Amino acid sequence: MSHTVVTGAAGFIGSTLVEALLANGHEVVGIDAFTDFYARSAKEANIRPATEHPAFELVESDLVELLPASSELRGALRGASCVYHLAAQAGVRDSWGSSFRRYTDDNVLATQAVLEACVAEGVPKLVYASSSSVYGDSPSFPLHEGAVCRPVSPYGVTKLAGEHLCGLYTKAHGLHTVALRFFTVFGPRQRPDMAFHKFMRSLLDDSTIHVYGDGQQTRDFTFVDDIVAALLVAPSAPAGSVINVGGGHRVTLAHAIDVLAEVAGVRPRVETHASQAGDARDTWADLSRAQELLGYAPSVSLRDGLAAEWSWLRRL
Repeated sequence: MSHTVVTGAAGFIGSTLVEALLANGHEVVGIDAFTDFYARSAKEANIRPATEHPAFELVESDLVELLPASSELRGALRGASCVYHLAAQAGVRDSWGSSFRRYTDDNVLATQAVLEACVAEGVPKLVYASSSSVYGDSPSFPLHEGAVCRPVSPYGVTKLAGEHLCGLYTKAHGLHTVALRFFTVFGPRQRPDMAFHKFMRSLLDDSTIHVYGDGQQTRDFTFVDDIVAALLVAPSAPAGSVINVGGGHRVTLAHAIDVLAEVAGVRPRVETHASQAGDARDTWADLSRAQELLGYAPSVSLRDGLAAEWSWLRRL
């Protein structure tokens, strides 16, 4: 069996990836710091099914505290065929001000530590979870990987820095890195700070949905299972590749709320507010490179994905 490492293993995407890897016969070491960005109990619930699998080992540790490429981190990576580096401090709007230190630590320094450990242990491949936030407000759509990246949030800056670090380690050390730019991921286990999770909580509580902006901003919503499908085949892409992973459709936020209302059978009360700093106006992924290099084709519609997330959240 192949030994694979997933950082951020107890998170929304990380825990879903871990289960897919285990189902495909991999031995998996998961690393997670269980930071207080949201409730530890939610992350424990995410990773609980994996902890019952004999081929899974969970290492609770902060990657930054392991700097520089400590023996503990190197030990976790020893013998791995691939590292999926998903651990990061998320959240566009929270990345301003004094909290930026947390983003530089968790998104830049931690990435460098993992890259150093991979080189030290001879790990052949690393897949890095990047974000559509690296693009910022682009003048043209759909967004192609060759577009100039001008992030509009400090978070986006740190994710772009991680991409550059991966490229440097590919060039200087021969580490086979692939960066996937995720576009607005949703589905079961979605973080409580993310829009659909908040909207669904509001519907369950019979409270108002708060929208920042006029509702006509657009997003390329991507179901988590489609993201995981891309992750599973990403190691086969050429070294140094940067690849968009999106849902294949550009949808206004207002339309997405209408679809959610139909799924939930509840007519929401919506209140709009001024846009917040760091929010890109529009996103939409050009998927031609993903199709070429990964054979990627998103298969879950917005409606079906929202239905799956709604069902999950109602069961909590």
